[in-house]
Parts: sequence; C-alpha cells; structure tokens
Amino acid sequence: MNTTRIIELRQAQGWTQERLANESGVGLRTIQRLEAGQDASLETLSLVADALQVAVRELFTVIEDETLNARVESLQVRADEQQAARDRITQAWRWLYFGIGIIATLVSFTFPYGIVLFLSYWSGGFLILLALRRLVIEPRLDEKYPLSRERPRTRKAKRAANERKADAAALDA
Repeated sequence: MNTTRIIELRQAQGWTQERLANESGVGLRTIQRLEAGQDASLETLSLVADALQVAVRELFTVIEDETLNARVESLQVRADEQQAARDRITQAWRWLYFGIGIIATLVSFTFPYGIVLFLSYWSGGFLILLALRRLVIEPRLDEKYPLSRERPRTRKAKRAANERKADAAALDA
C-alpha cells in the first residue's frame, strides 16, 4: 500500500480540498481519490506536488510498489535536470544584462551627456528585461521545461509557507 501525506500537506498549507484542486489544476474528485489512497498518474501527482511545493516523493510516507518507486525516482531526476537547465538559462540572461550594463556604463562616461545613457540603461533596461522575461522567456522555459519552476515564485512560496508555519506555531503557543 502506498500511503500518502496529501491530507497532512494540504492542511499544513491551511487549504481545503477545493483550494488544492484549484491550485493544482486537477479536479476535486481527483483530490478526494488521492487522499483516500487511490492511484493516480505521475502527471497528476506532479501537479499536486507542485501546488503543495514539495517533491513528488514527499507526497508519500511509504512507496511499496517498486514500479511506482522507480517512476517517482525517474520523475524526480528529470525534474532536477530540467530545473538546473532552466536556472542556467535564467542566469545567462542576468549575466547578459549586467555585461551590457557594464559596457554601457563605461561608454556613457565618454559622452558629455553620458549620464542619460547610464540612467536609461539601468532603469529602463531593467524594466525591459522584466517585461521580456515575463512575456517571452518564462513562457518558453515553462514550455520547454514543464517540470521546473521559476525561482522567484519558489522563493515567494517558501517565504509564505514559513510565515504560515510561524503563524500556526504562534496559535499553538
């Protein structure tokens, strides 16, 4: 029997079954079946794990089925590889922005009104990079690496989870 921790993880978030269904993009009946211990596809488990911000393996207390265990391991390896590739591409865009910025800064000091170029690049360029990232880069990375996540969203989610844990601890005390 593969025992899940979905109820525990959902309640730790302070979510109802309906909220988990909405956050994960699966049906309410699917959440109810998962919590009752019925089987689901790896895709469904991945969606639920992503919504709960845990690895698929963390959805289970015990995985006795060797086939499922191997599939979960394979999924985790693929997710880790995709996250690493996504992080490399995101980091490359950041380095490109800063590299061009350094060159623009050096060039701006050779012009009489170079301060305009300097301020334009570091303020306007940042806004353009943010727009480019949200409108073009991230959607393409989501498509190419479906098992990965955008890092800032992950940080926000961790911060929110830590705040909820602190609130729950304060209520218990």
